[in-house]
Amino acid sequence: MTEEKIAQLDLDKSLAAFTEDEQLALEYADRLATDHHNMDDDFFARIKDHYSDPQVLELGMMIGQFIGFGRVLTVLDLESKFCTVDDMGS
Repeated sequence: MTEEKIAQLDLDKSLAAFTEDEQLALEYADRLATDHHNMDDDFFARIKDHYSDPQVLELGMMIGQFIGFGRVLTVLDLESKFCTVDDMGS
């Protein structure tokens, strides 16, 4: 994803700017971070309509790596206290 699309996540809760594949990847990330015990066969059937098995695994591994890295930064109090978001032309 582009930096502009990533910034869009903070600016607008609508996923309209994202492709269907991107929306599903974002849902996968959100569910792995917040509700991984409730990921069911229906979800994986939907994701496999868009991604191959190796892609589902790789995406899950990358999501898990970023979740873990974010948690390490948090518990060690290493995350930035302030994060500016450019105006993005608004």
